[in-house]
Amino acid sequence: MSKRDYYEVLGVAKGVSEAELKKAYRKLAMKYHPDRNKGDADAEKKFKEAAEAYEILRDPQKRAQYDQFGHAGLGGQGGFGGGGMDFDVEDIFSRFGDIFGGGFFGDDIFGGGRGRSRGRRRDPGTPGSDLKIRIPLTLEEIAFGTEKKLKVKKQLKCDTCSGTGAASDSDFETCGTCNGLGEVRQVTRTMLGQMVNVQACPTCQGEGRIIRNKCKSCSGEGRINGEETIKVSIPSGVSDGNYLTLRGQGNAGRRGGSAGDLIVLIQETEHEHFMRDGNNIYYDLTLTIPQAILGAEIEVPTLKGKAKLRIEEGTQPGKLLRMRGKGIIGLNNSGEGDQYVRVNVYIPKNLTDKERSAIESLRGNENFATSNQTEEEKGFFSKMKDVFGG
Repeated sequence: MSKRDYYEVLGVAKGVSEAELKKAYRKLAMKYHPDRNKGDADAEKKFKEAAEAYEILRDPQKRAQYDQFGHAGLGGQGGFGGGGMDFDVEDIFSRFGDIFGGGFFGDDIFGGGRGRSRGRRRDPGTPGSDLKIRIPLTLEEIAFGTEKKLKVKKQLKCDTCSGTGAASDSDFETCGTCNGLGEVRQVTRTMLGQMVNVQACPTCQGEGRIIRNKCKSCSGEGRINGEETIKVSIPSGVSDGNYLTLRGQGNAGRRGGSAGDLIVLIQETEHEHFMRDGNNIYYDLTLTIPQAILGAEIEVPTLKGKAKLRIEEGTQPGKLLRMRGKGIIGLNNSGEGDQYVRVNVYIPKNLTDKERSAIESLRGNENFATSNQTEEEKGFFSKMKDVFGG
């Protein structure tokens, strides 16, 4: 089933401001909040759908990717950006604390509330870092899309301890400094009232627990250095400098922390025959003098293989011939470009006496005079001479 447009989900226009975007999401979140729609699966689905849309559109970088590439740019395992995320309800409350905390969705409205409460334990571990990798693509791969397998050296989750860093589940104990909260508070009294400073617990580094016996395979880190083969699906129509975000495919987190992302940068390699302009491609074709004068049927290379091209009689150097549908398939199947063939004519230097005599016989022939050129066939400087009387 295809995803709905994120702007449509939130009921906003594409150029919506950050403030209006947040306001629209708040409205939908209140309407479909689980505490107001207990047991309503459809409301929960819409609640999650709105959260996913807001998650993308509130981030300027992800929003720019989505505006340019749509959902194809946000595939969780190979799209641009990072859509396709499966939020659970608690995850939504955690991600958008500014929306659900501070009395907006607090106890006063829903009784019991799900706002971020004081003393809530932090998620275990430290998130892994993002990785960046460049991938060269040929014009053919860009034109029709491709699938690549990348060997990536990175930090992997330790299989021995399942990423926890502990020798066993019983080797954890609650941090005595923060009592398992993962944070400590320092209250200072001032003339203006109490000032509360909250920071990560220095004993457990914000995890709320400490390890008695560390896993020997990873020395308590929950991750090891290794290599992984990752399959990447690249849609047609990408450009040099575009990038794909593979969510959760970066370095593994420390001690159960979430994995980072893998950023795949697109590098378009130079082609032997073609030059690219958007979804169109250009090819330089050199004709012989007889072919240009008499016409011919020429076989030319295209991104789809060889194709025949009809050369009309009297084809002039510099003429652009269009081959429809022989270009690049646009991103999100936004249309197919064309191939343009630029005509050049080869003028030989070393002529035999017979060839020279044949050419000499044409000298002075009125049909070969440059005055016969049409306006379309005249060069730029010739047209300027006519304008200024040169």
